[in-house]
Amino acid sequence: MSNDTMTPFRNMVRTFNKHVLNPLMLHLAGRKHWYASVVRHTGRRTGKLYATPVVAEKVNGGFLLPLPYGTRTDWLRNVLAAGRAGITARGETYEVTSPEIVDLAQASLLLPARQCRAFERLGVDKFVKLGLDQ
Repeated sequence: MSNDTMTPFRNMVRTFNKHVLNPLMLHLAGRKHWYASVVRHTGRRTGKLYATPVVAEKVNGGFLLPLPYGTRTDWLRNVLAAGRAGITARGETYEVTSPEIVDLAQASLLLPARQCRAFERLGVDKFVKLGLDQ
């Protein structure tokens, strides 16, 4: 099942997270001993700077971010339009470029099998791969 076809429940969770949990999560995301990271991106229409808490797995050459709400989220569309973003993960800040949407099969080549199984159980089948800016 592609999660671009948003179920009503998943959309409700996404909306709740966007307006309630994300603002709270930004106080901790990106810190050294916290699981969540922050992706900093520029609005594609407004030019405004945004920060969005995400799960970002550091992989060889960059980062892999699961897309539990599909490929139509605003933050992802902004990153794809700009071709770059900033990620703060585990207390370190990185500039990333070359966003590429990959499926679970491609992501499984970069992630431990245990993580892949967890993402599969949660219905996450799309990821964005970001390369480190050299």
